[in-house]
Amino acid sequence: MMKARNAIALAASLVLLLVVIPFGIQASGRADLYYTLTSVALLSIISAGVWLTFYIGRINIGQGAYALMGGYVSAVLVTRYGFSFWLTLPLAGLFCAAASVLIGLPILRLRGVYFAMVTLVLTEVARLLALALPITNGAKGIVSIPLPGAVRIFGLTLIPDFATLENPRLAFYIMAVIAMVLCFVGMYRLVNSRIGHLCQSLQQNEELASSIGVDIARLRVIAYAISSFLGGFGGAIFASITQSIYPSSFTVADSVNFMLNCFLGGLSYVFGPILGTFVLYFGWDILYSFGDFQLLIFSIILIALMLVLPNGLFSLRFSRSRGEVTQ
Repeated sequence: MMKARNAIALAASLVLLLVVIPFGIQASGRADLYYTLTSVALLSIISAGVWLTFYIGRINIGQGAYALMGGYVSAVLVTRYGFSFWLTLPLAGLFCAAASVLIGLPILRLRGVYFAMVTLVLTEVARLLALALPITNGAKGIVSIPLPGAVRIFGLTLIPDFATLENPRLAFYIMAVIAMVLCFVGMYRLVNSRIGHLCQSLQQNEELASSIGVDIARLRVIAYAISSFLGGFGGAIFASITQSIYPSSFTVADSVNFMLNCFLGGLSYVFGPILGTFVLYFGWDILYSFGDFQLLIFSIILIALMLVLPNGLFSLRFSRSRGEVTQ
C-alpha cells in the first residue's frame, strides 16, 4: 500500500513538474521562469548533500566548495580537453567525492561547532585555489563554455544538442528537474535502507553505535562523500547553464544558504531541502522592494520561522509516514 502511494505521488510530481509547469510558463509568456526554477532544482540538489551530513550529526557549511570544484572540473574538461558535458557530470561528482574523502578522514572526527568552522573555511580555500591555479584561469574564470551536446547511441539521438534547440532554457529545466527527482528518490531510498538507519544512529549516539559494532568512521566518510558528489554534480550543471565559472560563483554566503535551505524545509524530512530552497529563493526576491532593509527583514523572518517551526516548514502538515526521519 505504501509503495503504491509513493509511486502515485512520484507520478503526480513528474506530471506537475514536466507537463503542468512548462505549459503554464508557455501560456504566461514568462520564459525567464525556466531559469529561476532550474536554479531552485539545482540548489535543492546541492542542499540535499548538506542535509545528508546533518543526518549523520554534522553541521556542514562547506558545500559551496564542492559546488565550485565541480563547476571547474566540468568546465576544464569541456573547454580544454573536449570532453562531452554529459561525461563530465559524473566525473565532477566523483572528483569532489574523492576530495571529500581526503578532507573528511581527519575533520569528520570533529563535532558540533568545530566541524562547522572547518567546513566554513573550505569554501574560502576553494575560492583562493581557483584564483591561484593556472588551469582555472584565475580571476578571469572560464567563459564561453559550450552548451551540452547531443547524446547518440547506435545512430539514435537520445538527447539533442542544446545549441540547436529553439529554447535551451526548457531543456535545462527538464534536465534539472529529472536530476532533482532522481536525487531525492535516491535519498529517500538511502535513508530508509539499512545503511540509512545505521547513519541515523550516528546522529543519535555515536558511542553507542560504535559499541554495537557499527563502523562509524566508514559511515561518516561514505555519507560525506555522497554529500560532496551532489555538490559537485550540481555545480557542474550550473557552470553549463551560465556557460561560465568564476572563483566567486560559489561563496561562503552560498554555503550558508545551502545549510539554511535544510533548516527551513525541515531536518527531519528528506524532501525538506526542496521546500526550503524554494521558499528561500523566492522569499529573497519578494523582499527586494524593501531596498536596504531587505536583509534585515529577511533575517528576522527566518529567525521567527525557526523559533516557531524548529522542525521546518514541512512540520506544518506532513507526518512521519510522508517522509519524516525520526530524530
